[in-house]
Amino acid sequence: MEGTRRRVLVFRELPPDLLAQLQAQHEVTVANPRVPEQRAAFDAAWPDAEALIGASVSITEAMLDRAPRLRVISSISVGVDNYPLAALRARGIALCHTPGVLTETTADTVFALIMASSRRLVELALHVREGRWQRNIDESLFGRDVHGKTLGILGFGRIGQALARRAALGFNMPVLYHARRAVDLARHAPELQGRVAHRPLDEVLAASDIVAAVLPLTPATRGLMDAAAFARMKPGAIFVNGARGAIVDEAALLQALDHGTLSAAGLDVFATEPLPQASPLRTHPRVTALPHIGSATHETRYAMAALATRNLLQALAGETPEALYTESSVGL
Repeated sequence: MEGTRRRVLVFRELPPDLLAQLQAQHEVTVANPRVPEQRAAFDAAWPDAEALIGASVSITEAMLDRAPRLRVISSISVGVDNYPLAALRARGIALCHTPGVLTETTADTVFALIMASSRRLVELALHVREGRWQRNIDESLFGRDVHGKTLGILGFGRIGQALARRAALGFNMPVLYHARRAVDLARHAPELQGRVAHRPLDEVLAASDIVAAVLPLTPATRGLMDAAAFARMKPGAIFVNGARGAIVDEAALLQALDHGTLSAAGLDVFATEPLPQASPLRTHPRVTALPHIGSATHETRYAMAALATRNLLQALAGETPEALYTESSVGL
């Protein structure tokens, strides 16, 4: 693809300097289909697009059928569940993503949810803001310690390991994790040797005071946290989801909060986003709900966009992209 100005469709806004890099080398259309005023421009540019860059839009196989010239997609994300992977492979369309640059920020967010859910921070902040703090609080508003508690981590790629470092090294928490296979700690995380243990899912759920999901959405993980999984958790346990909403059966989660084992949940992701106004999760007193902010800092979002831009320019120049997606590259 090198040596020629290609038609690039930007379907999620880029920082001006990164957009300028693309425009200097290629013919660029900026059109976010989630913005009503830009939908027509997106539809008009789609059939001739040779390259895409963006995020938060589901690309379907039917859409690929209408884009015969498409050769590369650069996603401003680490997860790739918005893309039909088998269809991309069949058409020879390269898919790039942005692993690594959001690891620490997302781990910060997940650990913040652990803290907030355990110590009831949002609930108690509202207690003050709404003028209900009229005397010293009693046991009915006490939270739970985080330090020393057992943390179970579902998924143990980059983010899972970063979360384990915060827990084990910073808060003296025993850490259990479940993943498809045990991680070679000596090679990938030597500082965690002797501090974390790989265990079957059932054992992680049963033994952990807090369970945090940071694994990718795949056919195998969709609906992983269902009624049976929540029933296996410790009485009074806390569940935190920093992965994808579809990993959780939300009706089962609500049942576990109201009539089952869970004492609280911290959620950054949901099956439908934005979270519908009618969702009981929005106002549940024991749910700390965030608007999918895992990587949402100025620094990290720029770093993600910069990596996605490099990926795209490298692919269009006939080079191997810095972060080409493969089945083994999603180290969440």
